[in-house]
Parts: sequence; C-alpha cells; structure tokens
Amino acid sequence: MSRISSPLVDHRNKDAAPVGHRATWALAVAQLVSWGTVYYAFSLFVVPMEHAMNWSRIETNAALSLGLLVSGLAAYPIGTWIDHGHGRKIMMAGSILSTAMLLLWSQAHTLATLFVVWIGLGMSMAATLYDPVFAVVTRVYPGSFRTEITLITLVAGFASTVFVPLTQGFINGLGWRGALIALAAMNVAISLPIHAAAIKRNGATDATVGDKARLKAVNTTSTQRALRTPTFWALAVCFTAYYATFAALTFHLVPLMLARKVPAGWLLTTMAIIGPAQVAARALWFAVGRNLRPERVGLIVTAAFPVSVLVLLYAGTSPYLLMLFALVYGGANGMMTILRGTIVQDAMWTEGYGAISGLLSAPSNIAKGIAPISAAALWTVQRNYALVEWVILGVSLVSTVAFLVAMRFAPAHRSADGPAATGAMQK
Repeated sequence: MSRISSPLVDHRNKDAAPVGHRATWALAVAQLVSWGTVYYAFSLFVVPMEHAMNWSRIETNAALSLGLLVSGLAAYPIGTWIDHGHGRKIMMAGSILSTAMLLLWSQAHTLATLFVVWIGLGMSMAATLYDPVFAVVTRVYPGSFRTEITLITLVAGFASTVFVPLTQGFINGLGWRGALIALAAMNVAISLPIHAAAIKRNGATDATVGDKARLKAVNTTSTQRALRTPTFWALAVCFTAYYATFAALTFHLVPLMLARKVPAGWLLTTMAIIGPAQVAARALWFAVGRNLRPERVGLIVTAAFPVSVLVLLYAGTSPYLLMLFALVYGGANGMMTILRGTIVQDAMWTEGYGAISGLLSAPSNIAKGIAPISAAALWTVQRNYALVEWVILGVSLVSTVAFLVAMRFAPAHRSADGPAATGAMQK
C-alpha cells in the first residue's frame, strides 16, 4: 500500500527531517503568539472594560467561561479533522478566526458582542492552542513526539512572560481597544503565515482514495476502542480534576494571599516565580524526564500539585514557604502540559490521537470554566479561603489516584487494531 504523507514533512525524502525540525520551532513561536494574544491577555482587559463600559466582573468572566466551554465542545471534531490530515487548514482557520474576533472585540459596545467574541475565540483556541498542534506533531513524529512537544511547550511557556507586559504596554499607549487591534495584527502577521508555511498540505496527491478511507477507519476504530478502555476514562478523571483545581487556585491565588495579608512585595515575588518555574520544569523534562518511564514521570507530576497546595495551606505569610509553593505549583503545571500531550500515545496508542485528545479536553475545559465560580461560592460559606484550599487539595488527590488507575489498566498492545495496525498503514 502506498504511504500517506505527513502533514509537515514528507518522510520519503531523506533530507526532509531538518525542515520538519525547523517547522516545529516555527510552530512553537506561533503557540507563543496564540497563547499570549488570546488566553493570557484577557485578565489585562477586564478592569479597562469595566471602567469604560460599566460591565461587572461576573459578566466579563462569564464571557471567558463561555469561551472555555465552547473550546471544550469543539475539541473533539477539530481533533478528528486533524487526524484525517486537515491540520494545516484547521490551524490557519483558527488564526484567522482569532484575528477577526480580536478586531470585533475592539469594537464591542454591548455585552452581547463580548459574548459573541468569546464564542468565536473559544473555537479559535480549540483550533490553535496545544491540543491541535500536539495532534499535528504526533502525526509527523510518531517516534519522537515527546521531544517535539517538549520543545513547543518550552517556547510557549514564555507566553505570559512576553505578552503580559507587552499587552499592558499596548493598553497604556493605545487604550484597550487599540491594544486589541495590535494583538489581532500579531496573529495575522505571525501565527497565520507560520501555520500556512510550517504545516504542509494534506498529502492528497500521494494518497489514494483507499489510503484515506483506511486512515479514517483506523482513526475511528481507535476512538471507539478508547471509549471502551478504562485507561481513557481514568485519564479523563485525572485531567478534569487537575484542571479544575488548577483553574480554581489560579484565579483565586491573589485574593487568597491578600486575605492572609501577605506583603505586596512577597505577593508579587510569588506570582513572578510561577512562570519561570513552569519553563524550568519543562527544561528538566527535556533533559531527564523523557528518558524515564512515562508512569513514573506522570506520578511525579500529578503528585506535585497536591504537594504545592499542602505547602500553601501552611505557608501563612512565610516568604520561603510561599516561594516553595510557587516553585512546586509552577513546575507541576509546566510538566502537566507535556504529560497531557504525550500520555495518550505512551499509555494507549497514536492512531486517532487528535480525536481522543479532543474527547479528553472537553470535560477539562468545562471544569476550567466552572471551577473559579465554584471556588467563589465555597468562599462565601465562611468568608475565607480555608475551605476552598482543603477542597482543592482533596480534588487534586483524586487526580493522582486516577492517574495510577490509568497506568494500572494501560493496554498491553498500544495500537488501535493490535500491533499490526500501525505497520499496515506504513507499508
């Protein structure tokens, strides 16, 4: 059977690998821009919008939550289309949609428009952020996807470091509407051309109709098998519990420390450590972790977050314990991104990865949207964060246990149709 060509590089060409490796770095830059302009920029626009438009904090954050919900619902169909070889079209369309929605946001004068914007941005996030690029890279580098995914996350890990001050500078100099136009320009000038150039067209000219039909059949079979596998459901619980607790703590961390009367200097220091800790943890994974058994690394990652919550519970105003918390907390999230992008392939199989990853993302993204509001509701019970922290600790331990269950039931034959399936597609 003729081989179906890769979406980034043609593996029949012995000189194609360096080109593909450069494409991975280019996609990493696009991730930096996409995360920075859409996800991390939001919090900086909340206060200016409230002052200018008289919108409440609940109303603006409800738009964000709706966007995260839409992103979760869109993840599965987008992952399926990428599995079928349409990664280039999907990611280009996502960049175009991000640009259009940021421009529409810059002209928003009603809450209805803001909600429309975040519905569109939710779809664009599902088409441009980690899940789709991980799916593309997995199709291209089935033997080295861990390295490629780690490289992408290393670069994208600087998104907040680069875009928080950059966006704030745009707001200060151009106003919040002008800043959104500037971010839209960066999407169309950087992310869109990278997605167009770094991801090659689907190999329709090389693949026969039979090849494409067999590819779809294998992807469909792998997805159906995943839904019958305990490992899939345990991973779904693991990631949903993790992202729910991480989102809840992330959005309440500053008010939590303010309530404890942590001095402003140490509060800012604690927050500043988190980003570099994420990148440092990913660099450590790149240097050491990729050579360890996935279940060992995964156990460390899923256990690190509850450890950080436990440290925070007893940190009080101690600067040293707060710094320790930030290091473990940031490091856990930095490595979790890589674990999320690689454990499906390690514990299950690579066929149909985009669709399976999309199915795992749906409950996680829904949890991200609900968790901050739920944490706020818990806070109202006693008007302090003690109950919130203990609930976060308990749910984060569920994530650790679920990961252990996932590894316990990991399939022995990690191919959708048994060991021969992948080989059949590569003949």
